Amino acid sequence: MTTLLERLPRNARRGSKPRCHGMTHGTPEEVAARLTDLISPFGAVRPNDRWMPQGFENLEEAQLHSADRLLSPEVREKLLSWWLAVGGEMIRTPNWDIASTCTIGGKDSLLLVEGKAHNNELIKEETGRKNIEPPVSISARRNHLRIGSCIQDASLAMIGETKLPWALSRDWNYQMSNRFAWSWKLAELGVPVVLVYLGFLRADEMKDQGKPFAQASDWEALVCSHSEPLFPAGVWNREWRIHGQTFVPLIRSVDRGL
Repeated sequence: MTTLLERLPRNARRGSKPRCHGMTHGTPEEVAARLTDLISPFGAVRPNDRWMPQGFENLEEAQLHSADRLLSPEVREKLLSWWLAVGGEMIRTPNWDIASTCTIGGKDSLLLVEGKAHNNELIKEETGRKNIEPPVSISARRNHLRIGSCIQDASLAMIGETKLPWALSRDWNYQMSNRFAWSWKLAELGVPVVLVYLGFLRADEMKDQGKPFAQASDWEALVCSHSEPLFPAGVWNREWRIHGQTFVPLIRSVDRGL
């Protein structure tokens, strides 16, 4: 594993990032089995599915607007035009720690994973306000406004779909808000989604940055506390129908060392 870690930038060789690469490293059968364990019994990943990153061989994380391994050109184009008002060569959309094609109920679907190895990775997630600190361009301001509108629209739509209170926002708990907003948009575009918040247990090398998770219940309690301003805890760990598509938000944990 030490040799594999050296393929990552020096500042990315501990915590959740190398563990996510480890989850997607190995034979197709090994990777498919690990990812299936995350989403069973709701879905499955097959050896012929496609994932990003590809272990320690191809380190690129998925930005869905450009992830041609995962989504059709039509869906990718619609995601980009939905999220950003102004494009360009340097455009970026949210990075996913792990993303993979999968099957839910026999239908081609998408697995999206957000991985954390200590409490502050979740507690100190960035808000959207940081994106507009001066100096900023007109294009950046337009994109900031568009992102806020996308998240607010997703939140209102989720109220209608689930009959529960939602308060997704660009300005608080931004990362989790955008993860749910993107899942909603994929469902609207006809793509079923499993969204996994994945806690890596006993990442003790991260004690200088935050509190590692000793057990699964620590991670689950933190995620539920963090999501409380956004939606009820009952949203987690069950199947929903959004725009007629399956959406499953899960809290999972694995004990995976380096």
